[in-house]
This record gives sequence, structure tokens and C-alpha cells, in this order.
Amino acid sequence: MLHIDSWEMGSQNWTGGFEKEFRTRRGYDPLPYLPVMTGRIVESLEVSERFLWDLRLTAQELVLENHAEHLKALGREHGFGLSIEPYDMNPTSDMALGGVADVPMCEFWSHGFGFDSTFSCIESTSIAHTLGRPIVAAEAFTAGSDEAWQLYPGAMKNQGDWAFATGINRLVFHRYAHQPWLNRRPGMTMGPYGVHWDRTQTWWPMVSAYHEYVARCQFMLRQGAPVADICYLVPEGAPHVFRPPAGALEGELRDRRGYNFDGCAPQTLINHATVQDGKIVFPGGAAYGWLVLPTVDTMTPALLRKIENLVESGASVIGNPPRKSPSLSGYPQCDGDVRELALEIWGSSDVPEEPAIHSVGAGRVIWGEDFKLTADPETFPPLYPDYEATAEVLHAVGVSPDFESDGPIRYTHRRAGEDEIYFVANRSGETVNTRCTFRVTGRIPQSWNPVTGAIRDLPDFSEEGWGTTLPICFAPYQSFFIVFRDNSAGPEDAALLGNCPSVTPVANVEGPWHVAFDPKLGGPGQVQFDMLEDWSTRSEPGIKHYSGTATYQTTFNCADADYALPRSVYVDLGVVHSMAQVRLNGNDLGVVWCAPWRVEITRHLKPGANALEIDVANLWPNRLIGDSALPEDERLSWTTWNPYKPDSPLLASGL
Repeated sequence: MLHIDSWEMGSQNWTGGFEKEFRTRRGYDPLPYLPVMTGRIVESLEVSERFLWDLRLTAQELVLENHAEHLKALGREHGFGLSIEPYDMNPTSDMALGGVADVPMCEFWSHGFGFDSTFSCIESTSIAHTLGRPIVAAEAFTAGSDEAWQLYPGAMKNQGDWAFATGINRLVFHRYAHQPWLNRRPGMTMGPYGVHWDRTQTWWPMVSAYHEYVARCQFMLRQGAPVADICYLVPEGAPHVFRPPAGALEGELRDRRGYNFDGCAPQTLINHATVQDGKIVFPGGAAYGWLVLPTVDTMTPALLRKIENLVESGASVIGNPPRKSPSLSGYPQCDGDVRELALEIWGSSDVPEEPAIHSVGAGRVIWGEDFKLTADPETFPPLYPDYEATAEVLHAVGVSPDFESDGPIRYTHRRAGEDEIYFVANRSGETVNTRCTFRVTGRIPQSWNPVTGAIRDLPDFSEEGWGTTLPICFAPYQSFFIVFRDNSAGPEDAALLGNCPSVTPVANVEGPWHVAFDPKLGGPGQVQFDMLEDWSTRSEPGIKHYSGTATYQTTFNCADADYALPRSVYVDLGVVHSMAQVRLNGNDLGVVWCAPWRVEITRHLKPGANALEIDVANLWPNRLIGDSALPEDERLSWTTWNPYKPDSPLLASGL
């Protein structure tokens, strides 16, 4: 693909051919109004503002056609697609520029290590859903200087699951630096920027387990079409950043609430929206029961005619009528057209104090004082009715939330044929036992575990009116796909397990442990740990400043009576810093990188002595801290950027 990254260049408002283009597109000569561009008023403030609106709209159209569309056409000649990050000081509406892309792309920074660019993720998923683009990409886990090799898959899982629940289904890691040497680690960086996603990472030999998780999630989140209730219409004009009402999001990372939503660009609505079975439908299958209008008093006649057509065809609209056109084109007749159309749709120009329903054709508009502009400190400026006001309307007409839980669980929902696919994830670092209700009936629920690939039935569920309720047990930050199908495909004995199988401790593996630290990485070779302890608390420099993989070895005895089959038997690793690979009796049991920190050993357990080996990888900072106190020719690490000092705090490491 060709890729246009975030704009970061500010406005564009004139070229050699701009005057002619303006006259052709807007229908009047811009020259008499050019003093407005210097801050002066021509004729009146109203006329001057309308000219500026036309000026910015013309600039947007030219950027789209002569920049994005032109590059897309050139790429097509050579078999390239186009991805675009359509935000950051962009002279167009983000939603319009992103709509040119084959793959709309957003950006999120590692939580706590940079900027909050959540808005771009909401924009790109909205663009993809309303235009039928199957892939939503994200410049993922971008970071600033404070990250400094501290992140690893387990620490990134919560935010990665947030991205999946937002609708992102292609992670593009920022960044993977070229590493031209075989003897320099951690090596090249992009200065202080980005998560260090390089082959020189300490945990890189184990990272495939995480990549498999990402691949499973992304595959599942490309199936079928997204399910959401609310479509927020983006205001016309440029520049513009789409931000939903703050109440539509919750939690530290701002997750979607029970009525999910997308935004829609005006031209997308005009060119692509139709009505089927009372829902507004777009290419690709996305369908919304409710169109929520922005709380602005302007709208072009063309957009208002489209809304009238949708309502007459059966759509439901929430919002108050516009009063005038934003443009100088056709002024003042355009304002009369807007007032006439609004009167046909809303039936009156007087906004009712209480929410009122006005039927138009097969559809309806709901409006009133509750849907006027309200102060919202988390958006600038607030452009939509409060989420709670919209939710009350949906509830009043019998539309239940798509998902509810009494625990801190995030979700997203897709529909593939007859199957309903929910992604659910614990957004807390604690174990959560919760009841979840899904807006599905007449289907059998299954749990699809994206960490292991295991599928099993969830036999403990009930249907209560509008939905299916089932108990689900989540380890810290654990996630599942809950798939509702016509028939079961789980293991035959899944019903014996229930939704939340109990785990009973059988025995402790006490040690002692023989731990091998690689001398090539500054380790002391093999040492004995009488008990498990944090490497950074040891006195030996070769252990406290060790960065890399160390191998733990011990044996434990198994009596048949204690480990009677057919019970499943696991080894729980307790606290791991930061990833581990487990072997039992020479059999590779895989990598453990997130909770629950355990692996099943049932098939490889044997009576008598069992040999347990655990490779544990920690992070780079401890070596970088130790090396910062050494002369350059004695250092084991080498990098183009090291922010650490000899007195920097060491990170916990090992089992």
C-alpha cells in the first residue's frame, strides 16, 4: 500500500488556480470578499462568515481531489491500495479525507506514555463502518521518552483490547527499527519515540504467542459487519474533527457504552445511505436504528433533502431542525429552502419543551429542548445532545442496550450471517466474576479464547426477554469472544465444566530452583535460588543488572492419587516479569504472557519425578542502568538512545 501519515501541516487556502475553482464550485466571484481573509468584514458579519465557510469547503474539495484522490489513482496504476491517517491540523474534515482511503488509519499512544488521540480511533472506525471498508488500521502503541523499553505484551494487553473493542482490526506497531548488527543490543532506536518492537528485544523469542493472539482477534473482528445503534451525523464544513458526546464513553481509556455508535460524514450519508427495515444502512452491512443530528443551526439544502428522504423511507432521527444554510452560494434563497424543508420534516419551527415525535412518511423525528446544545467540559465544542438523553429515547421506544454487565467489561459486536460475535474484555487488573447480558436470543453461546484458540460451550445461560444472560469469569485483563450460534461446536464434556470452571490448588512446587543466567549477557551462569525472588533485589551485579532470558529448573513428584484424571492439571506461574516459556519433561507447553499465568500440563504429567523448566525474559532497563555506571568499553549493551542513569530504579524481574 501507499500511506499518507497524519497531516501535521496546518491549513491550505490558496493556489494559482484557486480563484477559478472557487467560482466554478461555489457559483460566485471570491475576489470582492478576499479582505475577509485578513480579518475584515465585507457587507456584514453574516456574509463574511458564509464566505469563509465556502472558502474552507473549496480548499477541502481541492485537497481531496488533487492530493488524496490523485495519489490513490497513481497507486492504482501499479497495484497499490491507499491508507490514510486523516487527522492532526488537517484543513479538511477528518472524516472526508479518511473516506478516500482503502484503509482508514488512526493512532493511539501507549497509555501513560504520550498523547491522547482516542478521537482518531473513533473517526477511522466510523469511516470504515459507514463506507464498508473491512480493515481499520492503527498506528499502535506510539510512545514518548518515558516508555524506554518498559512495555511488553502483557503490559499492553489492556489497551490493545480497548483498541479491538473500538473497532480497530489491524495493529501497525510504532515502531520496528532496522537492526543492522548481530552483536549490538538493544541497538537502533527512533530516538525516544515508539514502543521498541524490535528483534533485539529481550522477550522477542517469545513474542509469537502474543502475535497469534493479535492475529486471532483481528481475524474475528473482520467477520461480517459491525453492530451499533447510533449514527452521529458530522456537521458540514471544514476543518472538522468528529467527537461524540463524552457521555457515550466511559472508563479511563473511554470505552463504548451499551448503545454503540459511529459517526458519518455528510457526503457519505448523501451518497450511500439507504433505509431497510427501519434502519439506515451503508455499504458493507453497517446499519443504525437512529440518526442523531449535530446541535448546529445550519445545514445545506442538499443534506436536508437527504434526511427528509431517509425519514420518509422509515428512518428515525433525533435532533432539532436547522434554521439556515451555512453557505453564501444561492444566498438568501438557500435559507428559505432550509426553512421550508425543515417545516416539512419537523412540522413546526417551535422547539417543544418535552421530547416530541413527529411522523413523516414511514419514519419519525424526535426533538425537543433535551436535544439542544449542552455544556460538556470534555468536548470542544460540544456538538451533540447528551448521550443520556439519546439513550432515554431508545429505552422509551423499547430498544435495549446491546450489552450490559455488572462488572468492568468492555465489548464490541459484529454479525456474520446468522452468528452473533461479541468481543468482551476485563478492563481491570483484578479477577472479575460477572453476569453479562447480550442482545441475542435463540442462539447457543460459546467461549472462543483468543489466547489459546480453545472453543467451548457455555451451558449456564438464560434468556430473559430481549437478551441472553450468562455468568463469565475473567482473569485480570482477560478477554474472550462470545459467539452465539444455532448449534454447539464445543468439546463433548464442556457441559461438565460450566461457564466458570473451579480451580483447586493441589500442591506447591517449592524448589530449590537452579537458575541459569547467560554469561554472554553478563550473567553468572547457573546459581541456586532456595526460594523464588526478584532478580533486582539480589546483590550480585550479574543478576540485579541482568537483562535477557534465564532458565529455571526443578523437579517435583506426582502421585497418581493427587493428580487423578480426567481432571485438567495446570502449573500456575504466580508473578512473572515479564514473559515465560514452560517445558515439562522435555515437552514444550508454550509461552505464558498474560493472565491467567498458567499452562495445562495434564498430558505430559507422569507418576514420580517430573522435570519442570521455565524460561523467563525480563526487560532492558536493568542492563542499561548497570551499564550506565561502567566505562563504555566494558558495557554489554549498545544503543543509540539511553535515558537511564546509574541511580535509576531497577525493574522487578523473574519469577
